Amino acid sequence: MTNAQKNMDALIDRVTADGETPALLIHACCAPCSSYVLEYLSQYFHIIILYYNPNITSPEEYSFRLSEEERLISELPLKNPVRLVKGDYNPELYLKAVKGLEKEPEGGERCSVCFELRLREAAKYCKDLDCDYFLTTLTISPLKNAEKINSIGEKIAEEYGVRYLPSDFKKKNGYKRSIELSREYDLYRQNYCGCVFSRDKLDKQTLI
Repeated sequence: MTNAQKNMDALIDRVTADGETPALLIHACCAPCSSYVLEYLSQYFHIIILYYNPNITSPEEYSFRLSEEERLISELPLKNPVRLVKGDYNPELYLKAVKGLEKEPEGGERCSVCFELRLREAAKYCKDLDCDYFLTTLTISPLKNAEKINSIGEKIAEEYGVRYLPSDFKKKNGYKRSIELSREYDLYRQNYCGCVFSRDKLDKQTLI
């Protein structure tokens, strides 16, 4: 298995040695997951945050998570400026993409389709905005398979002719640091990924 974090560190070493500050498009799923990623990578890149999450099937939940992302960017001290781009919010697109996979377990094929939907949009923005690389904050979650996410990202990058930067932000205490930053900035930490299926599963567990 490829050590994504080690490869990222090697890339950063090369970039730093050359005195470059490449442009990086980051797909952000939420503010808590973005916190450590921004703190870490804003030292080395000019960053564009893409907030694109049609899997969040509640408009109120979507808007609140977006507002938290905006607040984090405005309050977090960052070496290089960070620009936020808001993707289209179309939950019907997500529901159509996962049709027939409604009963899949969390982490299964339905989630893979969701990862691909969001990473494909990130690749489009990466190309349109002429960024050097793109990646996603999704790999910071201990509940998500970084190897699967990176495999999807690399496949899509090849299709679009852009460069995907594999990551595993759980490494080097990244997840732990995201919790610390969430507390420090009083960020909303949701207890489900965003889709109606994970929310319903949570509701059933609560009832039990």
